[in-house]
Parts: sequence; structure tokens; C-alpha cells
Amino acid sequence: MSGPIRIVVADDHPVVRDGFAELLATQPDLDVAGTAGDGTEAVRVCREVKPDVVLMDIRMPGVDGIEATRRLVGQNVVPGLKVIILTTFNLDEYVYDALRAGASGFLLKDVTAEHLFDAVRVVAAGEALLAPAVTRRLIDEFARLRDRPDPAASRALASLTPRETQVLRLMAEGLSNPEVAARLTVTEETVKTHVSRVLAKLGLRDRTQAVVAAYETGLVVPRSR
Repeated sequence: MSGPIRIVVADDHPVVRDGFAELLATQPDLDVAGTAGDGTEAVRVCREVKPDVVLMDIRMPGVDGIEATRRLVGQNVVPGLKVIILTTFNLDEYVYDALRAGASGFLLKDVTAEHLFDAVRVVAAGEALLAPAVTRRLIDEFARLRDRPDPAASRALASLTPRETQVLRLMAEGLSNPEVAARLTVTEETVKTHVSRVLAKLGLRDRTQAVVAAYETGLVVPRSR
């Protein structure tokens, strides 16, 4: 990516919103392009300033962070835009809904400054924000409570080769690329190629969405307690 990473911060609490904006502005490679106090404003600001990353609070008046994420990602308002959800606690059902809506990951609001900076850089580069196992635990927790697998989504898996399906299943089980490579006795570069093909064939934006899709299609079944 050439130039600084452009960021929009959306939170209905001015102290939180301004605090994140001021922190991010201390980094030479990060540029706060705009802020928003609710989901409607977040969508409007993103249309105007075309950021690379949005820090999106979940609970906001009117249009909340989930719906704003759905509009931004589903309508491809800004091509390549990544959404990081801000929440107050890990196992938040709304975080799961936001991941389903297209968010690339989440951060706790008490995140350290360095972790915040790293998260924005990682997501902007197109990498997975969360350790795969963390993403899997979150999705596993709430997928158990949700609908049965979507038959149409399940049929989309037919486009994958057996090896690609295997890679997707291992990703959803929480394995990183090096761990998948070791399990399949292939190179990490080969795994990266398979992951890229899985994302392309299923029309997914990133690894987080692949994990969600594996549960939504029934490829991976949530563990019972």
C-alpha cells in the first residue's frame, strides 16, 4: 500500500471516538480521514473519504455498527474496505453478527495503543486480524445457536477441489497457514495459494469470512458443550 493507511473511526461516544482518533494520528503511516457518531454517518463519511479501514462500534443509535458494516461491505461502497468492530467484551453475540455482515475482525475497546496500531496495519494489508483459533472459538460459540446450514451456500462449496475443501475445513478449525502446511505436508506457499483460490471461488473478502462460511454451510459443525 502506497501512502498512509486512511481510517474512519465510528463511535457514538465522543470521548472514545476522539481518543482512538488521537492515538491513531500519532503514527506517521496512519491517517484519520474522518469520524462518525452513528452508522448512517459512518456510511456517508466512507463514501466521501474512501478509507482503507473503519473502526466501527457495534452499539450506536439509529443504524448500528452491524447494519453499517452490512451496507459498506455488501454494497461495496469502497472497494477493498476493511471493517474492525469495536466491542467491550470478547464473546459478544453482536460481534458474531458483525463478522457475518462482513467485518474482518474485532478489537476490545481497552486495547493497548500498540495492539491498535498493529491491528489496523494487519487488516489494511489483507491479513487475518485475529488468531484463527480466536475467530473459530467466537464463531463456534454462537453458530451452535443459529440457523441450520444454508443449502444454497452449501452448494457453493461444490466449486472447491477436495484439497481446497480440506484447507477451508482446517482454517475453520483454527489452524494457521503454517499449521495447515504441516498437517498436509505441503509448503506454506502452497497453502496460501489454496486459501486465495478458496476466497476467490466463494466470493469472500478475507480469511475471517472463510471461517464464517465454513460454519454457515455446515462444512464445520459447532462443537457441543
